[in-house]
Amino acid sequence: MKAMVVDDEKDVELLFRQYFRKEIQQNRIELIFAFSGEDALQQLLAMGQPPEIMVILSDINMPGMNGIELLKAVKKSFPFIKVTMITAYSNQYYKDAMDAGADNFHTKPLDFSLLKDELFKGAENV
Repeated sequence: MKAMVVDDEKDVELLFRQYFRKEIQQNRIELIFAFSGEDALQQLLAMGQPPEIMVILSDINMPGMNGIELLKAVKKSFPFIKVTMITAYSNQYYKDAMDAGADNFHTKPLDFSLLKDELFKGAENV
């Protein structure tokens, strides 16, 4: 499964690689990183049609295109891609994210066990 992590904080890449180390080694997941909403859309478009990404894990609060705007753009152009929204701002954005088509919503600090279960359960149903 290919998953894209979108977050303007670059240390998130190390965190995700650490928590998914075993799954990466077992080729159960390939993580791709984008550091802005604009970067994420450019990478998706560069992959051709349809993009190989199965799920996007996106922070909400980012400069430029925020996560909700990215979510709307992804769901409009690639409705088959699952999008999980992640935020440090509790449930403040929950309704906006769900109304825009988010498949899941998590708050920071992330519960990586729950996130892994959710990702791989979803992949089995594809």
